[in-house]
Amino acid sequence: MLRTIGLAALLVAWLPLAQAQLAIEITGAGAQRIPIAIVPLAGEKAVPPGISTIVRADLERSGLFRGLELPPINPEPNENSNVNYAEWRSRLADALVVGSVTPRPDGRFDANFRLYDVVKQKPIGGLGFTFAKDQARVTAHRIADFVYEKLTGEKGVFSTRIAYVVKRGNRYELQVADADGAGQETALASFEPIISPVWSPDGKRLAYVSFENKKPVIYVHTLADGKRHVVANFKGSNSAPAWTPDGQRLAVVLSREGGSQLFMVNADGSGVRRLASSSAIDTEPRFSPDGQWIYFTSDRGGSPQIYRMPAGGGSADRVTFVGGYNISPTVSPDGRMLAYVTRSGNAFKLAVLDLSAPGAQPTLVTDTSDDEHPSFAPNGRLLIYATRVQGRSVLMTTTLDGKIKARLPSATADLREPVWGPFGR
Repeated sequence: MLRTIGLAALLVAWLPLAQAQLAIEITGAGAQRIPIAIVPLAGEKAVPPGISTIVRADLERSGLFRGLELPPINPEPNENSNVNYAEWRSRLADALVVGSVTPRPDGRFDANFRLYDVVKQKPIGGLGFTFAKDQARVTAHRIADFVYEKLTGEKGVFSTRIAYVVKRGNRYELQVADADGAGQETALASFEPIISPVWSPDGKRLAYVSFENKKPVIYVHTLADGKRHVVANFKGSNSAPAWTPDGQRLAVVLSREGGSQLFMVNADGSGVRRLASSSAIDTEPRFSPDGQWIYFTSDRGGSPQIYRMPAGGGSADRVTFVGGYNISPTVSPDGRMLAYVTRSGNAFKLAVLDLSAPGAQPTLVTDTSDDEHPSFAPNGRLLIYATRVQGRSVLMTTTLDGKIKARLPSATADLREPVWGPFGR
């Protein structure tokens, strides 16, 4: 069961794992990244691994920042220290973060920091947090979100969550974690497959398919109390749930009337309605952010391609024309970009297509060969996906230009079907 505590309803684990962490391994080199000096917060050694380390990793993973290597600084600067802008410019910093962590009598800690524009030689802002020792990572993510938004004008996604499926031997687990893969929590464990997790728009529920009853059944699972209910358990297959943007209904794929067809169903399982009639296999629905369209995969043209149709049902238009095999569509939060898996030679790679530019050609953004299940970050700047590296299934993030990738490896299990949660926590 999930519960909320202080610091803006922070998340804590209800099925704690051993102290395993998903180490971040960043590859690639992006152009025009903002050079930023993130000075270790004075006193942060009391809350390992160190708030500044996490802040730097978050910002670098975004592809927009380059953390500068800094020598030890004595005495340690804090949020009240005078800033020598000329010195920091000589270190090639455009921005600077300094702060402190101090213990409180009640056993908690105060973290205070300030962000400076070194080029313009002025403070940009700062915040203070009170947190328990086991909330240090979430505090660091919130600091990174603040820095990201102040320097880019867009919301950061470091305090958001991801969900994914873990296969460990013959055991399957539906897990929820921080956006960097740390703080894993198990929402469901089963010796039968769990597939197709998808976040509700409010971030409070997950829909997924479980085979625990020896057939695919769609559930909606509330994370706060662990309660769940069946949404679709009809004759045949029940699969591929996708939430409407208002969180009231789901598009699902049912075979109860023959073939795999798209249906709409209320989140409580009532009001099942067929959306389209086709002799082909229609699957993997995803809504546009405005709720007006459904993107889906269909072989109605002879090979799997991505199509679009009105959310209320009707005729479908083909979207992908490059390549003979395109599946697993996902639409960016602003509705402009489509990410999907395409077959390129004998490899399966992530492609990104600009929907706002008629005639645009897709761009391949990965260099691996077995990619699957892309999902956009809620600010639309990153994608998370599963792939295989050295025979293991791992999760990775990439910028939309493919220049900065971060691997979230697991030493003991295969990680599959990631999906990025919405803003809010």
